[in-house]
Amino acid sequence: MATIDTPTGTRPAGEDASSVDALDGRRRILDASAELFVEQGYVGTSLRQIAGAAGIQPASVYHHFRSKEDLFVAVLDDGIEVMVEAFEFAARAVQDEPERHARLLAHVRAHLGAVFEHGPYTTAHVTAFFSAPESIRRRVVPQRDRYEERWQELLAHLAPGLPHDTRRLHRLLLFGAMNTTVDWYDIDGDVSLDEIASTITDQFLIGIEGTSGTA
Repeated sequence: MATIDTPTGTRPAGEDASSVDALDGRRRILDASAELFVEQGYVGTSLRQIAGAAGIQPASVYHHFRSKEDLFVAVLDDGIEVMVEAFEFAARAVQDEPERHARLLAHVRAHLGAVFEHGPYTTAHVTAFFSAPESIRRRVVPQRDRYEERWQELLAHLAPGLPHDTRRLHRLLLFGAMNTTVDWYDIDGDVSLDEIASTITDQFLIGIEGTSGTA
């Protein structure tokens, strides 16, 4: 694709500077929002705070989003998209892998990577989603349900004998193990995400007695 030099880099030919500036402004608002929603929750974050963090005037937020609710939904939509892409990447990577431990491990690691390695967009689903008004959660639930259904299908392949209701319970417990890591895990600490993923996978599939060699 042909590009045009600009003071801040290059842009695709045929795309005017105003549209590039608009996209950049929208992304800065989203980035600032995601950070603040994770740190302060939905209720505790104001559009004025978001504008200040993004380096723009509060009124400028409304050029991109009609309300704080729309802005929060956009953050959550971006976050779930990252999770879905991570899941699909893992699925492709292990599609010919017959060993269920390796298949589940790849998906657990992908989920943890989405939460910890892609900024606050995904973390907002774990920390800020449940504190948001129900009107917002209703708008986001269909996307979350589609992601959760991918996990239901994965568990159905890994443990075909499990009844559907039991499979859902196991999936919820697995999500609990993965998502609560945001409360205690330090990505700069001594334990790697690979180790966390491996431990969660081992405990989910074979239990703590099996992992200790006492089974």
